[in-house]
Amino acid sequence: MAPKQDPKPKFQEGERVLCFHGPLLYEAKCVKINIKEKQIKYFIHYSGWNKNWDEWVPESRVLKYVDSNLQKQKELQRANHYFLFLFFRDHYVEGRMRGVAPNKKIPAVPQKNDVKTKKNKQKPPGAGEGTSSGGDPAHPPRKKRARVDPTVESEETFINRVEVKVKIPEELKPWLVDDWDLITRQKQLFHLPAKKNVDAVLEDYASYKKSRGNSDSKEFAVNEVVAGIREYFNVMLGTQLLYKFERPQYADVLANHPDTSMSQIYGAPHLLRLFVRIGAMLAYTPLDEKSLALLLSYLQDFLKYLVKNSASLFNASDYEVAPPEYHRKAV
Repeated sequence: MAPKQDPKPKFQEGERVLCFHGPLLYEAKCVKINIKEKQIKYFIHYSGWNKNWDEWVPESRVLKYVDSNLQKQKELQRANHYFLFLFFRDHYVEGRMRGVAPNKKIPAVPQKNDVKTKKNKQKPPGAGEGTSSGGDPAHPPRKKRARVDPTVESEETFINRVEVKVKIPEELKPWLVDDWDLITRQKQLFHLPAKKNVDAVLEDYASYKKSRGNSDSKEFAVNEVVAGIREYFNVMLGTQLLYKFERPQYADVLANHPDTSMSQIYGAPHLLRLFVRIGAMLAYTPLDEKSLALLLSYLQDFLKYLVKNSASLFNASDYEVAPPEYHRKAV
């Protein structure tokens, strides 16, 4: 039997690409290619950044520089800003967050004395955020540009970025492990459409909170938080929340339901995966310490709701063994 040949790279040296860092996408260039033990890796240079940020990345983090992926980049940025808009509409703009006047200009980039920052130059930059955290004129790219590229973030902004961690309740951690095991080791798939989809889970949560009323003087912006979680889920599912074995199933869902939001098809297990990733997304927002603490308290409250209803939301019986023909597509 002839030995298996090395896999063929999808990208070429010198090719302009898009590359994931965290939940967002960056414009980049493929500098080198390495194939070792059947694994392809690319040495990536992020456009507009010093070469100190160059790194090796797996092929799963690299996308073709085409219109559909550029649109995905914009969608990820838009989801980030949409959540901020909903959150700030009732809290920040009205000056409830930091005691500022409603018409007072709020800086787009967190300041060092406002938030806890991380100093980590071992990681590359996160993706740009359009107008909210674009390139800093004080730290221009190596080549002069006529105007600041809105998809390139300054090194100063990145270094000052808030490190956000959403704590997953201990009661839910075993389910994340079981979910991984069912998909990646046992080669099962979550049955779609879900018996109870993400939209239904979020709607039930909103109804639950409203039925209990407010327990303190602060207004609980349940509608805004639910809308933000839904938006994040729909944008991040296809690029951040799926295991490799699930991708053919996702492609079939897109083909069969082109006009349907994924939050109407997928269920609680995939929603829970979002909370493992959402902290990285929130790191790309101009939240000060007080704002961030309030938003995180809302997200933790939702996770407590998942714990309370975990028996009905997470069940191994919702998975099914993938047929042989699916395995051939998933290879």
